[in-house]
Amino acid sequence: MRFETTGEVIPGFHVLGAPEVPIYLLDAPRPALFDSGLTCLGRVYEKAVRAALGDRYPAMLFLTHSHFDHCGSAAYLGRAFPDMALVASAGLGEVMSRPSAVERIRFLSQAATEQARSLGGGELLEEPFEPFELDQTVTDGDEVDLSGGTTVRAIATPGHTRDFVSYFVPDRKILVASEAVGCADTTGYVYVEFLVDFDSYLASLERLAALDAEVLCQGHIYVFTADDVRAHLDRAISETHRYRAWVDRLLDEEHGDIPQVV
Repeated sequence: MRFETTGEVIPGFHVLGAPEVPIYLLDAPRPALFDSGLTCLGRVYEKAVRAALGDRYPAMLFLTHSHFDHCGSAAYLGRAFPDMALVASAGLGEVMSRPSAVERIRFLSQAATEQARSLGGGELLEEPFEPFELDQTVTDGDEVDLSGGTTVRAIATPGHTRDFVSYFVPDRKILVASEAVGCADTTGYVYVEFLVDFDSYLASLERLAALDAEVLCQGHIYVFTADDVRAHLDRAISETHRYRAWVDRLLDEEHGDIPQVV
């Protein structure tokens, strides 16, 4: 199944906000959010979290990477839920300490606001992106206890960015991997997402494909369940190899002229 709307994917696991730029909620004894979408949708995310949890609050916010459409409302949600811990890689924390990176995220966040208006679903924030500090950093293999037998395992998956961490919930077989597993669009085309390193991206993708996930969250639009998890992962690996072969062929045709290939 391909889940392409907001709501409950499986009992206790929700897509919130907008499918194009979602956040995810895992309802556990200590509830957890994954990613924080766009800055301008902060209030939309907050209202959705409160509607899902009632009088309870999220204990953790796990961030996959430092791109503007995945960490945009982290500061806002941190204020909305002041007891919630922000968790990510140390690399993401380092990005937040660089004024040039923050300014770039702020620029892209502002540019996305007009496009976000077409998504509807609530009042948009007009405030600029705010950097934030992490309450906890995770490295490969770390597990965070959400009580009741539910843990979140951090998996270092560089390639899309250097600071990328995917998250696996073993007892519910949920994998939040965002662009570490490519991104299928509504036509079925799978975008290959190695923005910083091809070999690392492919190795990360193959590592994630070895997990026994039954729910797979890519970065935008779709959450895959059941047999569609394996189908997407196989397709993402195949498309990654195809893309590499295409670039190699173009380099041969253009006698190694990289600007011409680009």
